[in-house]
Amino acid sequence: MEKFISLIRNKYLLAGVAFLIWMSFFDRYDFATQFSYQQQKNNLIQEKEYYEKEVTSIEQSIKDVQFNQNEIQRIAREKYKMKKDKEDIYVITEIEEPKK
Repeated sequence: MEKFISLIRNKYLLAGVAFLIWMSFFDRYDFATQFSYQQQKNNLIQEKEYYEKEVTSIEQSIKDVQFNQNEIQRIAREKYKMKKDKEDIYVITEIEEPKK
């Protein structure tokens, strides 16, 4: 019992424990904050990878359009609904069922 009391009275131990509690829960960079920052960082890294892939695919499609006449026609027909003379275009769209 006296050993326990002497440990409690040790000012260095008390200061160390108080420091750990303060840094763990009350500091500006506590564990919960660090965890949320890490999650945000991971989300941003995933978004960065997604947008890098999108940029490369768009760059590739730009290169295709610059050098391939058939690609220009395909994009004009699909996106802008253009057509040749004496040609009919039928646009088919899917209708979603209303949610209950």
